[in-house]
Amino acid sequence: MMLLHALFEIALFALIFPTQVAAFYFYSNGERKCFHKELSKGTLLEGTYNVQSYDDGLQAYKDASSQDYDVSVDVEEVFDDYHRVMHQKGVAGNLKLLALDSGEHRICVEAQPKKWLGNSKTKINLDFEIGSDVQLDSKQKTVVDSLHQKVNILNDKVAAIRREQKLVREREAQFRDISESVNSHAMWWSVIQLVVLLFTCIWQMRHLRTFFVKQKVL
Repeated sequence: MMLLHALFEIALFALIFPTQVAAFYFYSNGERKCFHKELSKGTLLEGTYNVQSYDDGLQAYKDASSQDYDVSVDVEEVFDDYHRVMHQKGVAGNLKLLALDSGEHRICVEAQPKKWLGNSKTKINLDFEIGSDVQLDSKQKTVVDSLHQKVNILNDKVAAIRREQKLVREREAQFRDISESVNSHAMWWSVIQLVVLLFTCIWQMRHLRTFFVKQKVL
């Protein structure tokens, strides 16, 4: 029973997620390397590849330069006398092929040094997925929708920050107006006090002068 249940889960997973994903690498010394895939009509193959060359000084692989290597990628229909349906060049790039007929396809990569005594030891990395055109487009649409949702969330956060900044500016403006009003009132109050004090002094001086005159002191 447990075995049947496990097989049922595997079959259900294969039905729900029919897209195949593959990522691998292989080494080459300038020879043409090929691998075969069985593709049904309407199947879309998408992926990326890049070529790395061995650096004796670094004792490691690094990205190859298009000036040093001539790299070609071919896809052929094995069932149709190896009819080539795709050909492209470049040390790195994208693959995209829609199978027009069902059958075995061969994907070949060849990396040749352009210089006569160039290093032919290379490492070729391949990463691709196979599924129907609708499935891959749906997956891309899902990614786009997810990114769109994240952008909307960021826009909402930016709008909230702007509202907070506007509120802070309004409060600063109110505080500035209140401060200027208080400073103005304080200045005028000081002026009024000074004027009152001046008139008080003048009145006291005149009063004392009148008093001294009456007392015949002056």
